[in-house]
Amino acid sequence: MSDFQFFWEGLVSTMSALKSLVATGTKLWLDSIDPDLVRTNRALGATGATSNPIIISDLLKTGRFDGRIKELIQAGHDDEAVAWAMTDELVKQAQDVFAPVSEQTKCNDGWVSFELDPLLEDSACPLDVAAKAKRYAELGKKWAAGHKNRMIKVPATPGGLAALEELAAAGITLNVTLIFSEQQYFTARENVWKGAQRRPGGLGTFKSVYSIFVSRLDVYTKEKVPSLSEAAQGQVGIVNAKKIWKLNQQWWADKNLPLQQEIIFASTGTKDPKDDPTKYVAAFAGSDIETNPPATNDAVEKSGRTFTRQVDVLPPAAVVSEIEQKVDMKLLEETLMREGLSKFADPFKKLLAQIASKRKELA
Repeated sequence: MSDFQFFWEGLVSTMSALKSLVATGTKLWLDSIDPDLVRTNRALGATGATSNPIIISDLLKTGRFDGRIKELIQAGHDDEAVAWAMTDELVKQAQDVFAPVSEQTKCNDGWVSFELDPLLEDSACPLDVAAKAKRYAELGKKWAAGHKNRMIKVPATPGGLAALEELAAAGITLNVTLIFSEQQYFTARENVWKGAQRRPGGLGTFKSVYSIFVSRLDVYTKEKVPSLSEAAQGQVGIVNAKKIWKLNQQWWADKNLPLQQEIIFASTGTKDPKDDPTKYVAAFAGSDIETNPPATNDAVEKSGRTFTRQVDVLPPAAVVSEIEQKVDMKLLEETLMREGLSKFADPFKKLLAQIASKRKELA
């Protein structure tokens, strides 16, 4: 063992598990904007965060923000306006915590994602694709205005994908979410890059990320593709995301951009209670971004394990081949998008219902 290896192994052995993960090259983002959890996870090495209506709803449910909700109601805001005002304020609080990271990394890290209106993807929405794209562009510009480390989260739906070029051209930093397949990623990347080349001021601060969902794929194959061998079952999400990560690395390599265009490994909490809770976290260690739920970060920290770079290591060739042969990725994408859109819109409806209930309770 060289002196350097001895020094490095000794250093890593004294780190917490989450700091060990960060030491591999992973950017750790929290899948929550709970002010208390943001501060706690920042101390453990988290450098960014993301939000969605489920997170906002869970926070408002605690009663911790009843005073502010009451103020907004008394000021004459309707339920939807209260929902967005609270989202804006909670995201801004998280941005303040991660602002020093943004400064230190010259905007390469330290971001907090703000999700646009999920009701645009509700089955009851009357807008066509072009109208949805226009609305996404309007909302993205509105909620990004005046914020240095706020990332606008847009779904990889027809309407969302169609809005990306205009948003990127406006200089807005984007997180394209709800990606399950290579085709969605290709379309998102192409549209973002087209717009980026028309950014005011050039490409010096251009940053984009692409959120690849992981665990939902393994839930799908367990139910829909039971013929997968024991070795392959539970590996589909990992194989899919690692392939897209490699494609992303290769495509941006010759663009000579000052900031990284990265993959977010999302949905990293395990769904199968028999799985090791660190399964997905360990699989993607070494590069880009992981957005981990608070419970997953807790499990990782308690594990005490030391992480090593695994993001560029695929399962055995026989496992990869079996997955390619047995899993119809087009059908998988269609199914998960259909389910995902319901999961995308329904939480916002529940958030509105919760605020309506608070309105009566706080009157």
